[in-house]
Amino acid sequence: MAPSLSPARARDEGERPSPARAAPRVGVGFSPRARATAVVLVLAALAVGCGGGGGASGEPGEAYGDAVPPERPVVELAFDVAPDLRSVTGTETVRFTPDLEVCELVFRAWPNTPTMATAGSSLTVTDATVGEAPVAPEVTAAGAPAGAPGTMITLPLPGCVAPGTTVTARLGFRLVLGVDADERVASSPSTGTAWFGSGYPLLAWERGRGWAREPAVPIFGESATSEDADTTVTVTAPAGLVVLGPGVAEPVTEGPPGRAVHGFRAPAVRDVAIAVGRYAVQERDVDGVRLRLATPQTGTRVPPAQWADALAAAITAQSRLLGPFPYAELAVAITPGQSDGTEFPGALQFGDVGARQLRALVAHEVAHQWFYGLVGNDQARDPWLDESFATAVEALTADGDYSADDVDPALVGRLGDPMTAWAADGGFRAYVDGVYEQGAAALLAGRAADPEGFDAALRGYVATNAHRVVTPAAVREAFAGQPAVIDALTEAGAFTGGR
Repeated sequence: MAPSLSPARARDEGERPSPARAAPRVGVGFSPRARATAVVLVLAALAVGCGGGGGASGEPGEAYGDAVPPERPVVELAFDVAPDLRSVTGTETVRFTPDLEVCELVFRAWPNTPTMATAGSSLTVTDATVGEAPVAPEVTAAGAPAGAPGTMITLPLPGCVAPGTTVTARLGFRLVLGVDADERVASSPSTGTAWFGSGYPLLAWERGRGWAREPAVPIFGESATSEDADTTVTVTAPAGLVVLGPGVAEPVTEGPPGRAVHGFRAPAVRDVAIAVGRYAVQERDVDGVRLRLATPQTGTRVPPAQWADALAAAITAQSRLLGPFPYAELAVAITPGQSDGTEFPGALQFGDVGARQLRALVAHEVAHQWFYGLVGNDQARDPWLDESFATAVEALTADGDYSADDVDPALVGRLGDPMTAWAADGGFRAYVDGVYEQGAAALLAGRAADPEGFDAALRGYVATNAHRVVTPAAVREAFAGQPAVIDALTEAGAFTGGR
């Protein structure tokens, strides 16, 4: 996610920063030195890159195929969207093979976080089975506000399961979409569109560590942890509506009267986003990546072609900097209720923003395809691992500029703080300054000492950790040969968990 009012303006006005925090800085108030430095960094990144979306390592979506864990979960999702686009009923089947002993299965219901629940969204599990036996889900608040369903769903197992033993579970659920909510789960009656990302019980496993049980927090920002899964999705929706889903779309088939069934297959994604409604879709091939852009038929502030151009430019520039684009397809939906952007593997949601915000916002969210999409992290425990890297890449490919001098001195050294610390002390505005800006500033300052070496280490970090969930130790290892980077991150508190 990317905040798009400047942090300073947000502090002055008491607003939530929305799309890319760097947007107000792009081309505004740069000194000649800063502007020249940004141009040099971008040109260097493009010069040393490894080509377009497919790169030298293979076709898009296949370049990291050798890193896909064969023991990953298998997830089958079925969504049935109500005619008014205000709710969804669904089923989920999961086949999970743990690498540690487990005595229960833990799922997270992220639509029940404070920011989504107060906007009218919710996710309720209606029934569950483990194997062939019905079980009663144990639902706990884990940060959900009073009166909302909990964010943690535990399915007890008949007995503890040894590593390497496959467990199959099935859950039924009902999802309610808040109207015009500024969130990843919502509906927009005025445009006839709806969208839901993380709109199902998300298996919260981190290989080698176990269940991710961190509570949800009452500030905007992601808190999910999940492994890549071999995922198939079906969406039954009113006939005549457009549906975007993860991975490769299958032919649409006829469903019950007045309904159509849309199928999707994504062999390695850690989360799923769906958009449905009265959308116009345009497709474009970008260096071998199939871009699908859905804009409301009622229109957008920025013409669809301009959106597609910005997305194509970001895909091309970032593939050259980071390595091949992680997915064969990128599904992008303009979601009118949102004020910024939200990332998912192979999918993005964007608010109907203006042209001024567009370039930085798009660059930031596309960068998330590598950081959290391909290289995962526990977003509640280590939010900097995706947001700091995405912000730095945004700067390198969209003429951004981040400096430690712009970080509130009270936040220096807190880069490694978890989401709970930001919620308790400072809130969303401090989180933006302390994680997005401070982390990007540290990475860019470290890069300045050896741009080519930094870029090579960055590509190595991506390739080595593709389809994994990483910890800060992976960054320390990847940049061990870049002492300026390690020093800058250490000073920012990346490896100490903040205070």
